Amino acid sequence: MARNRIGVVGAGFVGATLAQRLADAELGDVFLHDIVDGMPQGKALDIMETGPIVGSDARMIGTSRIEDLKDCDVVVITAGLPRKPGMTREDLIDKNAAIVRGIAEKVAIASPNAVLVTVTNPLDIMTHLALKVTKFPKTRVVGMAGVLDAARFAFFIAEKLNCSAQDVRAMVLGSHGDAMVPLPRFTSVWGVPLPELLPDEIIQQLVKRTVDGGAEIVALLKQGSAYFAPSQSVVLMVQSILKDERRILPCCALLEGEYGLKDVMIGVPVVLGRTGIEKIIELKLRPEEQALLATAAGKVADGVKHLKL
Repeated sequence: MARNRIGVVGAGFVGATLAQRLADAELGDVFLHDIVDGMPQGKALDIMETGPIVGSDARMIGTSRIEDLKDCDVVVITAGLPRKPGMTREDLIDKNAAIVRGIAEKVAIASPNAVLVTVTNPLDIMTHLALKVTKFPKTRVVGMAGVLDAARFAFFIAEKLNCSAQDVRAMVLGSHGDAMVPLPRFTSVWGVPLPELLPDEIIQQLVKRTVDGGAEIVALLKQGSAYFAPSQSVVLMVQSILKDERRILPCCALLEGEYGLKDVMIGVPVVLGRTGIEKIIELKLRPEEQALLATAAGKVADGVKHLKL
């Protein structure tokens, strides 16, 4: 039986870490691409040489030709400029849009049946751009954001409660940025709703830290941004797709009436399977939660208008 083929565009910190984790999990053969000739080839060889140690027989091919990502089942776009201290994700819009546009055009030709996962910031806007450029069905273009944001929220909760992070199920909707919408009411610890475990004042502190989670890491690193948690978040999504696990995960998806929003890509819970987004789950939001989601959608829509798609 033929092995899955996974394309990773961008061999920087996120892309290379993702490639290693995909290989370790033996989810398929990985094609690692970067425009800097020699870098993807060298990193691919280095990762392959870990195979005998970790017990993985996955193949990895490094390339500077995006055409080599032919007939991939999943393609992940991580290429783009990272944030620096003091920058918002939106500050990257013009430069990263040019990068993502060029990549998406070539991926659509090389792997016309792939599920496309975007990671490049500003995430929601870049995902919308990728959808428009590839002309893929809306089910086959999905952005990684909510998985990461929910993981951060879950970690902060577990840290505060001094409990296992494995027992926390967090929900975060909205855009990947200052307008994200963590939902304490839909967050639980081993089935117990978060509001029953912590006072509202503490919960709001955790919400604020979640919203600022990426900026906190950027400020500490002083150059570059997070890559361990983002790459692991993508692995979870790719595994759900390739193994047809149908996991319910918060991801950036195109809304066409769901949550009262239309023609905007934003984070919502979806069922993720072999064909991509198989279903969008609509939560019954309170008016104040709906208002926050609408605000996030408005900011994403403004960014998309800026690109004049």
